[in-house]
Amino acid sequence: MVTVLNVEGAAIPQALYRVPDAVRVLGLSRSVVYDLIRVGRLRTVKEGRTRLVPAAAIADYVALLEREAGAEQ
Repeated sequence: MVTVLNVEGAAIPQALYRVPDAVRVLGLSRSVVYDLIRVGRLRTVKEGRTRLVPAAAIADYVALLEREAGAEQ
């Protein structure tokens, strides 16, 4: 995950990602990420008119992929 620096220079994890940032973090295409959001596999929240992907939702999605991969074996 991405970390940001606060005013004192301490690293804090980023909690919310705009969709283009989530695309980069996940390494998927924009259309795939929007499809995942549409079908409910990737959770989002809205702040005003901005759709944001919580860092926890990204971790949950990766865990879901790992569970699905384990079930196929």
